[in-house]
Amino acid sequence: MHNFRKLNIWLKSVELVTDIYRLTNTFPSHERFGLMSQMQRSAVSCPTNIAEGSAKSSNKDFSRFLEMSLGSLYELETELIVSFNLEYTDSEKCELLQSRIIELQKMITSFMNQLDK
Repeated sequence: MHNFRKLNIWLKSVELVTDIYRLTNTFPSHERFGLMSQMQRSAVSCPTNIAEGSAKSSNKDFSRFLEMSLGSLYELETELIVSFNLEYTDSEKCELLQSRIIELQKMITSFMNQLDK
């Protein structure tokens, strides 16, 4: 078992959640149950799956939860692009968040590869 609170992938994903919430809180109110909600759920899913997976008794089981976390990040990246296309965010914020998402995707993939060894 792993202590999720000490994992950099969990720490960085929690920071990302906070920033996604800050961004989506600026979206138009008609997006409350649409893109805003979907982005928040995708973002929260990442650290949640890391935490849940860390409690599993095998690295194989943990890797499954890391895959779900990774999938949530790809979903979030897509939603971020859509929010930019809808002009809910500017290119600077979008690029910054997108680079952080991609960095986290790489970190999770690397961590999964270490677990598989």
